[in-house]
Amino acid sequence: MKRIKISSEVEKAIRYGKPVVALESTLIAQGLPYPKNVEVALKMEEAVRNNGAVPATIAIIDGQIIVGLNKEEIEKLGNGSTEVLKVGESEIPYAIGLKKNASTTVSGTAAIAAMCKIRVFATGGIGGVHRGVNVTFDISQDIHTMSKCPIVIVSSGAKSILDLPKTMERLETSGVLTVGYKTDEFPAFYSYKSGLKLNFKAETPEDIAKVMREKIEMGFTSTLLVGNPVPEKMQIPAEEINPVIELAVENAVKDGVDGKQLTPYLLAKIAEVSKGKSMEANIALLINNAAVAGEIAVAFSEEMKKEDDNKIGFCS
Repeated sequence: MKRIKISSEVEKAIRYGKPVVALESTLIAQGLPYPKNVEVALKMEEAVRNNGAVPATIAIIDGQIIVGLNKEEIEKLGNGSTEVLKVGESEIPYAIGLKKNASTTVSGTAAIAAMCKIRVFATGGIGGVHRGVNVTFDISQDIHTMSKCPIVIVSSGAKSILDLPKTMERLETSGVLTVGYKTDEFPAFYSYKSGLKLNFKAETPEDIAKVMREKIEMGFTSTLLVGNPVPEKMQIPAEEINPVIELAVENAVKDGVDGKQLTPYLLAKIAEVSKGKSMEANIALLINNAAVAGEIAVAFSEEMKKEDDNKIGFCS
């Protein structure tokens, strides 16, 4: 059995340099409750298609990496009928070797997308530096992977449960170029504004595509992180959501929750305390990021057609 199985639609798009957008699967298995998780995953795929690109949702099924899940596979991951691990880049061999089902985090999805020369990836928020890092040393694997994966990641900044200023510093130290999409602030996930200024912004998908082409042609191997804020009408202002986040973090410490269970715990607690408002904002930003990623993938495909690029190949 091949380690990687690519759907025929995605395979054809990669082979001929057509626009493709990778999508992660932790939102299906661990991020949202059933059946909302399956609904949102399919809506993200639809948003990618509506903007001219091919969606490639990525996960591991029975020990095989699947690039381009079908509806039945998305349902299997999301309905709770089977155990689904949550794996980052470093844990992928465990899931493959022991024939497990696994969702892929930002780091896992980014690594697989890069292997297959998929250049654009949409997610909700990246992982980063956790609050209290001076005690826990908890820094997401996402940033390490982004330091060596030459792809575009479209996200609404980092999850606001994190220490955002330290996350921005870590991104810079790791060589990850962060560009605001129609904003000069680092997005704060649920909130449209963070007050944290970015040095660079882009106004169009074409701008992002031009920057990414230069990164590839010059041999730079890190991620281009595109900070795309939550739609303003669906945001939760910082002064409203921050006390809720702080309460959730306090509860996590009290309950002894850490590691891979921390983010799902915090998101669930925040959704509970905010009476579902945080989940609505989360869903809105996920679908919006998928739509923007679709536009960027199309622009990037067009940009690369201007001159042959031997780096765009097929992952067998």
